[in-house]
Amino acid sequence: AIGIHAMKTGRANALINLSYLSMTTPDIATGVSLMLMFVFMKIPLGWGTMLMAHIAFDTPYVLFSVLPKLRQLNPAHYEAALDLGAKPGYALRKIVLPQILPGIVTGFIFAFTLSIDDFVVSYFTSQDVSNLSMTIYSMARRGLSPKINALSTIMFVSVMILLVIINVRSSRQNRKEKKA
Repeated sequence: AIGIHAMKTGRANALINLSYLSMTTPDIATGVSLMLMFVFMKIPLGWGTMLMAHIAFDTPYVLFSVLPKLRQLNPAHYEAALDLGAKPGYALRKIVLPQILPGIVTGFIFAFTLSIDDFVVSYFTSQDVSNLSMTIYSMARRGLSPKINALSTIMFVSVMILLVIINVRSSRQNRKEKKA
């Protein structure tokens, strides 16, 4: 996202449109095409290919979560840090990343949710490895066990706790901003 943001408009628009294309392609087409690519390149299907497929599948969602935050940045802050003697990497780490962190976290949560949920891409790009969606699918075929109910409860409670923490932090920040 940072690289695309720094590019000239024509090239950046081309990459953004390419990213939209991968988001609008159906899962089945993505899974089959990635599987065929791995087979053609003689890469054995397994954990690594499933990881690469999920990275390729989820990258556009992270990109479109981070790009709006980059567009909100004031470029003068980064340039001022450079003028004051900061090296580009240090300025990126201390100025840019903290300001785009909400977009990064949003993209992470979105990508994580999509990866857990995506059965089709996982099914076609792994041979002997299974993730959560594949495990649930195999259990559904032979009958659900109480383990799935327990796992669902843990996931639900975890998400609820995360939402409560985020809402509490957000309300505290709003109160501090109103006082200032």
